Amino acid sequence: MNKLKAIIPGLVLCIALMGAALLITDLAGRLLDTLGITEGENPLSAIFMAVLLGVIIRNTIGLNKVFAEGISFAMSLVLKAGIIMLGLRLSLLDVITLGAWGLPIIIACITAALVTTLWASRLLNQQRSMGTLTAVGTSICGITAIMGTAPAIKAKEPEISYAVAIVTLFGMASMFLYPYLAYVFFSGDPVRAGLFLGTAIHDTSQVIGASLIYDQLYDSQQVIDTAAVTKLTRNAFLIAVVPLMSYLYFRNSHAEKKQKPLRELFPYFVIGFLLMAVVRTIGDTTAENMALAFGILSPGSWTALWQGVSHAGTTYFLSTALAAVGLSTNLAIFCKLGIRPLIVGIIAALTVSLVSLVMVSLLGGWI
Repeated sequence: MNKLKAIIPGLVLCIALMGAALLITDLAGRLLDTLGITEGENPLSAIFMAVLLGVIIRNTIGLNKVFAEGISFAMSLVLKAGIIMLGLRLSLLDVITLGAWGLPIIIACITAALVTTLWASRLLNQQRSMGTLTAVGTSICGITAIMGTAPAIKAKEPEISYAVAIVTLFGMASMFLYPYLAYVFFSGDPVRAGLFLGTAIHDTSQVIGASLIYDQLYDSQQVIDTAAVTKLTRNAFLIAVVPLMSYLYFRNSHAEKKQKPLRELFPYFVIGFLLMAVVRTIGDTTAENMALAFGILSPGSWTALWQGVSHAGTTYFLSTALAAVGLSTNLAIFCKLGIRPLIVGIIAALTVSLVSLVMVSLLGGWI
């Protein structure tokens, strides 16, 4: 009960920001339409607004500690629940197809990010642990990869904080910028746009946020589906890359290795996403062959059900989680970093983005 009470204030704040963002973008869109600036389509994104409001609040008036537990809850469990609900938008065959075809692009981006970031860290005389954390955060899944790798290489708390700050800074910038970049390069192909967003942006929350912004701006739900599957496939590499980076870090050292069990590294919400895709596949198949989904729901009722659940996931759960991302972004930490860690972050972000752009351009058309 005490845990629930601790969560409520921050969670309510995130929900309030999500509602405010939806209201502000709707009113602004109507105003622009009335003024003749737009023609019916709202050029503003509620997701963008939710994150922006969170960042402004955190870095101006600040946040009381009473909100911390709820914000953390929204960034973890609410985000994962929203991603799992997205699984209903795709059949299992869609998930397997997108994941399998995206593998060469994902592997190329991960490899390029790891190699380039470690090279840049050595070139700029950065601590190996700092370079390793930045490398895994950029290449795999942002903050989750950093927190999974930190104990394995015995990283110190300031190094962890700096690495998280770097990934957050460039991931946040990418989340706001890359939907427009994806549209410029791949406007006629939502699969390529989704592949680019899923491989070029660091953290899972940032990828989902960017794909939702793209959908709200350009009305392309397929981009969300593709970006989600691509990012979740990329996340699964966590269980291979963290032990590898730990080995490389300690291979010339006699220091004691401290490695998390592999079962603790696997992002289990990926399984939830897959299970929802299985449910969607069974429902569609039984609705088509038996005229009743699962033997109880009419095809129309089944369609309304999965669309309603997935809509709730994208509109409410993920918007709430991304408002929490904004509220957790403390820009003050970047004043303490110095220029060299930021240069490493820039090199890492540009490398993975460039490799993603090239690989998606070359291979994306095959999917």
